[in-house]
Amino acid sequence: MIRALYSAASGMAAQEMNVDNIANNLSNANTVGYKARRAQFQDLMYQSVLQPGASSGQQTLIPAGLQLGLGTRPTSNEIIFTEGAFSETDNPLDVAIQGGGFFQIMQPNGELAYTRNGQFQLDKNGNIVNGEGYALQPQITIPAAAQQVTIAADGTISYTLPNQTATQQAGQIQLANFQNPAGLNSLGNGLYTPTDASGDATVGLPGGPEGMGSLLQGYVEQSNTSIVNEFINLIQAQRGYEANSKVVTAADQMYQQVNQLSR
Repeated sequence: MIRALYSAASGMAAQEMNVDNIANNLSNANTVGYKARRAQFQDLMYQSVLQPGASSGQQTLIPAGLQLGLGTRPTSNEIIFTEGAFSETDNPLDVAIQGGGFFQIMQPNGELAYTRNGQFQLDKNGNIVNGEGYALQPQITIPAAAQQVTIAADGTISYTLPNQTATQQAGQIQLANFQNPAGLNSLGNGLYTPTDASGDATVGLPGGPEGMGSLLQGYVEQSNTSIVNEFINLIQAQRGYEANSKVVTAADQMYQQVNQLSR
């Protein structure tokens, strides 16, 4: 019964963390570029009362044994990088990535971060920046007098000037990708940084031979959180927590009966 109490307590703690993860996914259901996380769990060590395969006689072995598990623990909440739905906007600097890849953003500390959020604007110097004012890399500047800014599928940014028909090129957006995107470190604000688990970034042009996705101007990628799936996961987590709490109650009642045997 001691094992039952601790195993059930570990199950309750695991389901609490599961609900925390679900809550974060649901709270970001409308966050542009957000990628949902999936909680994963692992069983703990086992106490072997009878080891499987142990000898039970001169020529016989125990076929299955008797091993009692000691509960569970959360091991990770993997980022699911499936593509979210696209929604059209009125901002010509909004860009969505169709396929794999991340935009490169320069942080104030001088380190690169990566994002799927393509909501871009211009700062006072005409540089393309994200919502926090961090510059897109490589840095691209658009003159104040520019008209009809166009972002091609291959990332080429062009514009026209007043009283001119010829287009001018401001630069070309480059994308980065990783061998294991699920291993990226989340910073918040839709930004990620590489880790040893993700590997180093591979940089290439949109639609190029490196396997980067193409760009779609005037669209943003919505969150890939599935509200229906998250509600199903929430119900399962609630029922799992409830079942483990009933195990605690049952073990407590059994202890109560044992304590009353001497009366």
